[in-house]
Amino acid sequence: MPNYKLEINEKTYEVVAEEGTSLLWVIREHLGLTGTKYGCGIAQCGACTIHVDNVPMRACVLQVENFSDGQKIKTIEGLAENSDHPLQKAWIEAQAPQCGYCQSGQIMQAAALLNENPNPSRDEIKSKMNGILCRCGTYLRIIKAIEIAASNEIKAKG
Repeated sequence: MPNYKLEINEKTYEVVAEEGTSLLWVIREHLGLTGTKYGCGIAQCGACTIHVDNVPMRACVLQVENFSDGQKIKTIEGLAENSDHPLQKAWIEAQAPQCGYCQSGQIMQAAALLNENPNPSRDEIKSKMNGILCRCGTYLRIIKAIEIAASNEIKAKG
């Protein structure tokens, strides 16, 4: 089996995996980074959202052999040390999670949104978050959490 060198959460990993193995399975099963979830396997639900060079992507449909060229991969575990990212704090404040299964994908998508636009309107939030499914339907709390994080970041920058 081929050997792949991956940069995930600012660490370099060497992984032996069959060609065609999903990046999601490498992240979860080979590396033990289980925050990224398997939802549908066809890039439709967003539970497996990660960042590749700061762009949100669905790990379930990405093949490991396409990511051994120095791309920077970030999972929910690499978003912030001690789970203290402004979005993670806002998620708690807004009581966004219910079952929590989609939350890492939601937070990773929201982080990409706020990196692109630190002060999005409610319509921009809805548009960018569209496609990350929440089986419990906590969309209003998710939107509120993103608004809280954006507001807190604006206040912090003063």
